[in-house]
Amino acid sequence: MSASVVLDNAALTALAGEAAPAKETVRAAMTAAFRRQRDVVVPAVVLAEMYRGRHHNQIVDACLSRETGLTIRDTDRVLARLVGGILSAAGRGSADIVDAHVVGAAVESGGGVCLTGDPDDLEALAANYPNVQVFDVTRGA
Repeated sequence: MSASVVLDNAALTALAGEAAPAKETVRAAMTAAFRRQRDVVVPAVVLAEMYRGRHHNQIVDACLSRETGLTIRDTDRVLARLVGGILSAAGRGSADIVDAHVVGAAVESGGGVCLTGDPDDLEALAANYPNVQVFDVTRGA
C-alpha cells in the first residue's frame, strides 16, 4: 500500500461545508494525493460520528455523492487490532476510538497525513508512528 490522506470528522465537515479556508486546505490535500496516486480515506466510524439526524445525514450524503475518489474504510478484524494497539500504545481509552481509526487508516497504508480539527489527540495517538503526520485543517482559518 502507499501513503494516504485520511480525513477525520472536522476535515470531512469542512469538505461538506461552504467555502472556507479549512475546505480549501482539505481540497488542496486531496488534489495533491490524487496527483501522487494516493488514497483519500474516510474511516466508516467517522461517518457514524457524523450521521446525527436527517439534516446532518443529508449534508454527509451529499458530500460523499459529489466527492469522487474517497475511499470509505470499514473496520475489519485487521484494522480493529491495529486500532486497539494504537490506543494501548498511547495509553488512551475508548473515548479516542474514532481518532484511533483515523491514525490506524494512515498506519495501515504505510503512512500518510491525517487531516483533523483536533491535532492534539491525533498527535498523541500517532506519536509511535513517524510515518504518520497530523495536520490541523483549521490552522490559519
